[in-house]
Amino acid sequence: MALPKRRHSHSRTHKRRAHDGLAAPSVATCADCGEPKLPHRLCPNCGAYKGRSVIKLGEE
Repeated sequence: MALPKRRHSHSRTHKRRAHDGLAAPSVATCADCGEPKLPHRLCPNCGAYKGRSVIKLGEE
């Protein structure tokens, strides 16, 4: 099995790991209640999607 002849430099290692960082999820605001939500998903606060009420959430 082949083995590396020399160790990789810090610069080369950091270049390879440049794409490993985590990106924060994008957040949209609900058109009905104004709460933050994930785009293309049902609002967890009011249950609306694309301006219409899809499900009725229980009152706490």
